[in-house]
Amino acid sequence: MAQALAAAVASLMPQARTELAELVAFKSVADPAQFPPEECAAAARWVADALRAEGFTDVALLDTPDGTQSVYGYLPGPAGAPTVLLYAHYDVQPPLDESAWLSPPFTLTERDGRWYGRGAADCKGGLIMHLLALRALKADGGVPVGVKVIAEGSEEMGTGGLERYAEEHPELLVADAIVIGDSGNFRVGLPTVTATLRGMTMVKVRVDTLEGNLHSGQFGGAAPDALAALIRTLDSLRAEDGSTTVDGLSADTSWEGLQYPEEDFRKDAKVLDGVELIGSGTVADRIWARPAVTVLGIDCPPVVGATPSVQASAQALVSLRVPPGVDAVKAGELLTAHLESHVPWGARVSVEQVGQGQPFRADVGSPAYTAMAEALREAYDGVEMEIAGQGGSIPLCNTLATLYPEAEILLIGLSEPEAQIHAVNESVSPEELRRLSVAEALFLRKYAAHRRG
Repeated sequence: MAQALAAAVASLMPQARTELAELVAFKSVADPAQFPPEECAAAARWVADALRAEGFTDVALLDTPDGTQSVYGYLPGPAGAPTVLLYAHYDVQPPLDESAWLSPPFTLTERDGRWYGRGAADCKGGLIMHLLALRALKADGGVPVGVKVIAEGSEEMGTGGLERYAEEHPELLVADAIVIGDSGNFRVGLPTVTATLRGMTMVKVRVDTLEGNLHSGQFGGAAPDALAALIRTLDSLRAEDGSTTVDGLSADTSWEGLQYPEEDFRKDAKVLDGVELIGSGTVADRIWARPAVTVLGIDCPPVVGATPSVQASAQALVSLRVPPGVDAVKAGELLTAHLESHVPWGARVSVEQVGQGQPFRADVGSPAYTAMAEALREAYDGVEMEIAGQGGSIPLCNTLATLYPEAEILLIGLSEPEAQIHAVNESVSPEELRRLSVAEALFLRKYAAHRRG
């Protein structure tokens, strides 16, 4: 079974590279302040056309409440077969500093055995993985399950469009099993399913101290500096060792299972020599089982062009990741209260909630996980499946788990550490794409057999 599907996938890899290059070329950042919305619209049409070409029916561009589009399609299966929902997203992160890319971010470029480009792994490669798996099955006897595909258009922005659409149309994504193609192996060549996701709450905090900027020579030393007040406030979110400290939020949970050696983490994260890691506990504790705060951006004058002024206002965007077992809404309330109570000098402060998603924990003892373990073992030449956590958030997972409590949810994908997702020079391993496509095809066949049995 595995050999035939592997051969089919191998024969389809040139087409996959061409299609991934076409997808990567769309600058589909779901932020109209940075990129034209037409780029996302064009990427959505590409996905819809690809589904129609594979025989999907009911293909539709869904207008979600956040102003973006998700793409839906349904491929009927044999009578009595289970239905599997395959998820990925076509929106991507901004390229950041384009001059730091070794090749253009929106041009898929092969280098040192990897394919580079924004979204190559996260998560346009996930869409290609789904297509490869289905094409391989069609070439080797047919797709044994009913298949629904949903490709989200605003996952990276965290604006919740697809979650709210699903809640308003709960019948649309009903499935027996759900494969989220938006995580990654713990390491290249080590098949991994992700069992937990941290949730996320994101706030914008603004500090005001003066009616307007003042000359730092004339007023500095007595006039309260809003930027300095903001820095003091943000510093209160970390202990001396760098651990996250939000008043009222527990930060001492331990991770049981696959561990992440510190030296491996330092290498994967590209930590500079002599720079310490932050936090306490094991690396796995810190990135999978405990809250983590990150200052995503600060509005303040750039060094170039700065004037000698005391700043009247300053604001920052702050993200707080929370592990399973912590309610993201409650965490957001605690973060807001913490920021409000730690602003110095009586400065005025306002905190605005701008994004939120609940954490997720999968049932790894389900029949779907048994089928996936078998599929990954065959696709990776006998290497056993590992179960890991992921520090990132996929808010849709919790929505789907709530809407469809009987559905079995699995997370696989192409975002292993070398992929450097969200950073410059993002890339995907074509070998991982090939093996995971074989694994997904095997899973769909084995899952159908498990359900029949």
